[in-house]
Amino acid sequence: MGAEPARAFKVPQSVLVVIHTPALEVLLIERADAPGFWQSVTGSKDTLDEPFERTAAREVQEETGLVAGASDHALRDWGLENVYEIYPQWRHRYAPGVTHNTERVFGLCVPRPVPVRLEPREHRDQVWLPWRDAVERCFSPSNAEAIAWLPRLGGMPRQ
Repeated sequence: MGAEPARAFKVPQSVLVVIHTPALEVLLIERADAPGFWQSVTGSKDTLDEPFERTAAREVQEETGLVAGASDHALRDWGLENVYEIYPQWRHRYAPGVTHNTERVFGLCVPRPVPVRLEPREHRDQVWLPWRDAVERCFSPSNAEAIAWLPRLGGMPRQ
């Protein structure tokens, strides 16, 4: 018998991408493994040296089918980072002793609310909401706080 392959642990660095329109409508997606938990796009780096912007673009495409580099989509690094304790039920995904994650916050502005293609193993539903309603629906305090920054950091309200 051969040796078991080494278990690949998640990198404790991730992105949070608030997908929104110029009118400040926000896309939220519901987790498949936790019904009722609504969030923005999130995901970990594949490797420590993967740039956060590449992680953000990859996660957006994997979780929604949207292409962050499309001509009418604007991906912006908001220059914010959250450090938070990893929920105990998800710590087994990380190397032993890892208890905290650093999350870089991005915004992705799309021209209008569009249906997205969800990865069914990760998410079960989607909704576009005005930003204030999205803040209220998020289960994650850091996600809600990021959406609350939208009018100042990522929004381009219509005049």
